[in-house]
Amino acid sequence: MSLVVGLTGGIGSGKSAAADEFARLGATVVDTDAISHELTAAGGAAVAEIMRQFGSAFVDATGAMNRKRMRDLVFADAEEKQRLEALLHPLIRAESARRIAASTAPYVVHVVPLLIESQDYRERVGRVLVVDCPEELQVARVRARSALPEGEIRRIIASQVQRQKRLAAADDVIDNSGTIAAMQQEVRRLHETYLELAAA
Repeated sequence: MSLVVGLTGGIGSGKSAAADEFARLGATVVDTDAISHELTAAGGAAVAEIMRQFGSAFVDATGAMNRKRMRDLVFADAEEKQRLEALLHPLIRAESARRIAASTAPYVVHVVPLLIESQDYRERVGRVLVVDCPEELQVARVRARSALPEGEIRRIIASQVQRQKRLAAADDVIDNSGTIAAMQQEVRRLHETYLELAAA
């Protein structure tokens, strides 16, 4: 079993950019959000069950889950959110475990937005890496890449674990409040650390 590093951070913190750099350096990246998108895309393994449980209105014309409609539903209704999670999470966990087991890289970066909140994922990783930046920067980044209104972005941030709690759980932190180049330099530094830990 190779070293598994759990990478997490709030929305807009730069998790994907950091994960991309780890992948470029040779780590296997297993991203739960990417797996979730695959499961709910046209032809995805979860789509038939989403249609059965939530109705055809939650599947769009392409055969993928209607993300906007589902997001509106689960943000408005905690029980519906739990129902969706009960459907998706076991599939995501199983596929994550399969990809980690199949890795031949020196170490795996397991990207899990809800890592701190999830005991199951915490137990799967050897180290916790948090990508961090101030909330105002999170909001600005999400607004720049999506059509979400500021109020909705702040609601998402509020629904995630508090920044201080995330940082308190971290073994390693990437400060991503600066440039992409600065963040990539942090990743390269940690890559060397993880290679040493994996070899030990």
